[in-house]
Amino acid sequence: MFHTICSISTPQGTGAIALLRVSGSTAFEIAGKLFNNIEDFILLPPQISKRFDIYDNESLIDQVMVVKFAAPKTYTGEDVVEITCHGSKYIQQKITELLLQNGARLAKAGEFSMRAFLNGKLDLPQAEAIADLIDSQSEAAHKLAINQLKGNFSGRLKILRSQCVELAALMELELDFSEEDVQFADRTVLQTLLKILVGEVNQLTESFKLGNVLKTGIPVAIIGKPNVGKSTLLNCLLKDDRAIVSHIPGTTRDTIEDNFNIKGINFRFIDTAGIRLTDDEIETFGIERTFKAIDKAEIILYIVDITETSVEEVEKELLFLENEIDFVNKKLIIVANKIDELNELPKHFTDWNEYNIAFISAKRNVNIDEIRDLLTQHIDQKNITDTALLTNVRHYDIMLKIEEEIRKVEEGFAHELPTDLIVIHINAILNYLGEIAGEITTDEVLDTVFGRFCIGK
Repeated sequence: MFHTICSISTPQGTGAIALLRVSGSTAFEIAGKLFNNIEDFILLPPQISKRFDIYDNESLIDQVMVVKFAAPKTYTGEDVVEITCHGSKYIQQKITELLLQNGARLAKAGEFSMRAFLNGKLDLPQAEAIADLIDSQSEAAHKLAINQLKGNFSGRLKILRSQCVELAALMELELDFSEEDVQFADRTVLQTLLKILVGEVNQLTESFKLGNVLKTGIPVAIIGKPNVGKSTLLNCLLKDDRAIVSHIPGTTRDTIEDNFNIKGINFRFIDTAGIRLTDDEIETFGIERTFKAIDKAEIILYIVDITETSVEEVEKELLFLENEIDFVNKKLIIVANKIDELNELPKHFTDWNEYNIAFISAKRNVNIDEIRDLLTQHIDQKNITDTALLTNVRHYDIMLKIEEEIRKVEEGFAHELPTDLIVIHINAILNYLGEIAGEITTDEVLDTVFGRFCIGK
């Protein structure tokens, strides 16, 4: 039996109201001691809100609204009391002190959600989704968290587990009757089952790259030669004077980052130092950081001054960059800037179909929406609601271990190793799946998972 815990569940600071939560087997008893009309509290039906006065001896602390929730139909699976008081820091602190004096203890970070997990109200991926839901800063991140909270990812894990169990069962039968003239499944059947499992695992693992950037923000590097309008474009995209703009080449000497939400998707824009040969030591450091930003980016906005360059020069510059940076799996968008200085667009650019091109004037804020459209086209909106999208680093690390065990099983089949040696790796896969779902956990894992939660959740 767990100790009854309490915590302020609303953010720190002063607001109109605040919420305090109490959970545990003695939650009703402890909370009831705060009210002068304890009989009314005892008779209060669950899930009905009622006003009560809280006193400290003879001093009225606050008039609050109280709701009781009876186990097991609660978030934690325990008796829960929620007290809504006025948002004064003093009132919040005083009510907390009274709860502690009456037998509760302060909840640790994420302890309410941990109890929900331990009491079978949530599995571990669903509990982790709650933290992601609280942290979500965009529509896409919100959708991903909601899908996981609804149990879509957990359902996929159950399918993987059942496939693995079927494979293990057939091989265990082969072991049990290895000395008998009985064949339950030949290696071809087992390899077919393994192939299905491999496909499911690979799909989940490969989806992490998209899932993680949707959750944390898609990194976009803004690159190009000095003085082509990189910082001006950043300011246009962010609708704010975030970066210093100057006609002097080499003004940006470090990377500048900021976030912006476009059509429900969060993008992390990185303005970089202009790429050129220079003897300036500080500018050289900035250019080195530019290459690091390009390496980490999912999307690259390569800006050129359309009044001073040609397609051939751009292709030469891109070839140089491709020799320095791996462009595989990165989306490249050519941004032809300063069209306001031309009477008409150069035909060699308009006929150039090898890349996505946006013709803009960052200075005059012309056609900036074209860039926003090209950025969102990079993301398949259908993938955001894909039930198989992997977003959690802990899950991804374990899935990589599962892939390694699967490789060992494949090698075992290829080299016709004894069944008992192959079964070891299949059982390891089952254990790893159990780690993700929370069926196999340690206190260290739980402390790490729930430690990132806020107090009161």
